[in-house]
Amino acid sequence: MLNKLPGCSFVIVGAAEHHRETAFMAKILETVDQRTQLVGENRLELLLFRLNSTQLFAINVFKVKEVVKLPPLNAMPGSHPSISGVANIRGVSIPVINLRQAIGFQPMPAEADANLIITEYNRSVQGFLVGKVEHIVNMTWGDIMPPPKTAGRNNYLTAITRLDYQGVSNLVSIIDVEKVLAEIIHYDVRLSEGVLDESLLAKMPGHKLLVVDDSATARKQVKETLGQLGIEILEVSDGREALELLKGWADEGMNVPKELLMMITDAEMPEMDGYKLTFEVRNDPRLKDLYITLNTSLSGSFNNAMVEKVGCDQFISKFQPDRLVEVVQDRLRNVIKA
Repeated sequence: MLNKLPGCSFVIVGAAEHHRETAFMAKILETVDQRTQLVGENRLELLLFRLNSTQLFAINVFKVKEVVKLPPLNAMPGSHPSISGVANIRGVSIPVINLRQAIGFQPMPAEADANLIITEYNRSVQGFLVGKVEHIVNMTWGDIMPPPKTAGRNNYLTAITRLDYQGVSNLVSIIDVEKVLAEIIHYDVRLSEGVLDESLLAKMPGHKLLVVDDSATARKQVKETLGQLGIEILEVSDGREALELLKGWADEGMNVPKELLMMITDAEMPEMDGYKLTFEVRNDPRLKDLYITLNTSLSGSFNNAMVEKVGCDQFISKFQPDRLVEVVQDRLRNVIKA
């Protein structure tokens, strides 16, 4: 049975627990408003699951559409090795990614106790084959830390955290789903014909743009896309680092809104999310006029409300090269006119 959470999210309730479903749903409904406000308050909810018997993994609840017991899978000839097949969910065919295999471990067998976490990232729907789905926990982004530098560039973690779960202190690894998907799905950064405004190309050099995203894969996609414009791209990996950088520039006397064409920020990041970052920028008189674009894989309808609440200028769903370039070009046109 499936219970819906805000942001098109669901939590699994096993068939054996059917008698507890009504009470569970009532509790969820009582906290709908609180859950909707989590991201704006620099908070998040994590769906905890296992890929093996010892380690806890997690993804953000707001990216989860539903969780179901693993249905029968149909073969998908010629697909990526990490795709276990295709599941039919209420008449919709959804590719199933063996998440354990995708992040470098031995493939997870499609056993009876396996689960399917159906997610929506970058306007695409896919399922992740996992083991036991444990729980949902409410946390602050301040408790979410980047993976250790010793993990190297090839790890599949976007962040880590530690929590007390079932009486034991557990290290939780938060999967960099964007990196996983980028290795399975080819993202073409080539622009459609007519998108690039040739008359603006000579005016792009000298302008700077700040990209804020905890996923190195996502930053690379933005850089490769906007690199076609000739604009200088600066990058940082979380909201707190971005805010410290911006305030540092302002302390040195820089007119940040004038020097930076815009800031493009992700929503979900360790230590400080993109909404909180925007809120803090808008409340600093020296920074408040900085043009801010939210570029995220979270659902569009949810983000539209959050953009209005915290004061972003634009919202772009990942990954849309044409739209990204159009937003940057439009911003430059307005700067030239001013």
